[in-house]
Amino acid sequence: MSFARIAVLGGGAWGTALAQTCARAGRAVMLWEHDAANAASLIEARESRFLPGVRLDARIGVTRELAEAAQAEAILLVVPAQALRSVATALAGVIAERTPLIVCAKGIERGTHRFMSEIIAEGAPAAVPAILSGPSFAADVARGMPTAVTLAAADGALAAALAEAIGSATFRPYHSTDVRGVEIGGAAKNVLAIASGIVTGRGLGASASAALTTRGFAELVRFGRAFGARPETLTGLSGLGDLVLTCSSPQSRNFSLGVALGKGLAPAEAQQQSKLAEGAFTAAALVEMARARGVEMPISTAVDAVLDGRLSVEQAIESLLTRPLRAED
Repeated sequence: MSFARIAVLGGGAWGTALAQTCARAGRAVMLWEHDAANAASLIEARESRFLPGVRLDARIGVTRELAEAAQAEAILLVVPAQALRSVATALAGVIAERTPLIVCAKGIERGTHRFMSEIIAEGAPAAVPAILSGPSFAADVARGMPTAVTLAAADGALAAALAEAIGSATFRPYHSTDVRGVEIGGAAKNVLAIASGIVTGRGLGASASAALTTRGFAELVRFGRAFGARPETLTGLSGLGDLVLTCSSPQSRNFSLGVALGKGLAPAEAQQQSKLAEGAFTAAALVEMARARGVEMPISTAVDAVLDGRLSVEQAIESLLTRPLRAED
């Protein structure tokens, strides 16, 4: 399990950044991009339109042919969560059996309530699902800034081998077998980051931001516990670590979406400005799944109601501040 040849599907900012770090790890990398204009930029200018100023490593090839990328020994899927099923299904007919598919999206599929690993199992059943998640911004990773993440697969030896294959001096993947815990942390924190952005956009102060992040983490833990996540995963890089990062920086698309909402933009207009904010798509699924398991998630529920137009930002804030006082859990 040396994984000398790795493919990265998706030439956006995060896909380009991960291709860079795989190349730094000494792997031969094939970067697949479906968008013609961005593919042309990657091939001709050796630069993604979504990550300007970062020149592709010479070891990275670029293709628009999925079958060519599918020849790799391991594949990183860096496509939006809601597009994962279509890409996995397309891969099913061209990959070798037992090829690791490492999902780098953070979300839950709307309608089906499927986690990312479940989508891989359904769309590409011959593949082996894995999850990469943690506190990381594309610009930092692409430029070689120190970053630590979690890579999970059900097989511990495979998770360790994959982490070894893509790790480098500045990109440190810790490995885990808690696939569900890693994907829950990534999905839930995006919704909570929207709430944190609303607090900042509304100018409610640092104390409110700290309270929101802390109580949001309590929601993430309750949800994770209900779906079988390990406590140490939720308090690790892919849970608490990622939550802290995305609840505190405008580099986070989800946080920026919340800031726009907090400043008074209508949900449709705010989402138009932050098209790739995964939390906007995950919120409804997260809340519906929590409700079905009897998990109390008032912050996430308020975010879903604001995004859906059922509550204004003011009403959502009031609904949280007027909740009955209770013991801290």
